[in-house]
Amino acid sequence: MTLYPIIAIIVLVIFFLSAAIRILNEYERGVIFRLGRVIASKGPGLIILIPIVDKMVKVSLRLVAMDVDPQDVITRDNVSVKVNAVIYFRVIDPVKAIVEVENYSYAMSQLAQTTLRSVCGQAELDELLSAREKINTELQEILDTHTDPWGIKVATVELKHIDLPQEMQRSMAKQAEAERERRAKVINAQGEYQAATKLAEAAKIIQDHPVALQLRYLQTMREMSAEQNTTTIFPFPMDLFRPLLESMGKKDKE
Repeated sequence: MTLYPIIAIIVLVIFFLSAAIRILNEYERGVIFRLGRVIASKGPGLIILIPIVDKMVKVSLRLVAMDVDPQDVITRDNVSVKVNAVIYFRVIDPVKAIVEVENYSYAMSQLAQTTLRSVCGQAELDELLSAREKINTELQEILDTHTDPWGIKVATVELKHIDLPQEMQRSMAKQAEAERERRAKVINAQGEYQAATKLAEAAKIIQDHPVALQLRYLQTMREMSAEQNTTTIFPFPMDLFRPLLESMGKKDKE
């Protein structure tokens, strides 16, 4: 009969220890409520609670990556697009994250969606596509300002995808193709201009120095002789025959 009290005491001790002892990881904090009032934020490590009197709510301090669902946005230049983003945030004040907002993850998701629609709706399509860093910074600053009373720090906001309508994609593809053709024509025209300029300079040099043409002729002959050709055409400069032609013309006049 004497064993029953001992067993009852052991059971009560085990129940007390299981209800009183909590172990928190390094990245966790426990917000302690005593009879409904917040007394402290404890952790990590071993935490001892008063059973029935104390209640603990765990909060993770790790960085959270949250996907924002695609939002239908009409840009300032009246283009309908779908935009989604990812938000990186962490809890820096566990007490505020539990007391100031009912469910900070849900509240963060809703705030991110409305802010994303608002900010992207104030920008034009070209700005959304080319100035993402500016949009990301603006989103981060707005979200961080609104979540600071909740004890949450927004580290980064990144736009992930911007889905355009099919007709807009085709229009942008045509525009990009036209731009590439324009650049190709400009580059070709610049090449023709540079080639013509160099040829004009070469012609002027040959006009001022006729011997340069003879040197070029000899160089060409050397290059032709180095090739394995069965037939070789020798262009003969007319300057060599000019004195002979002039003397023959004089004789004919006489």
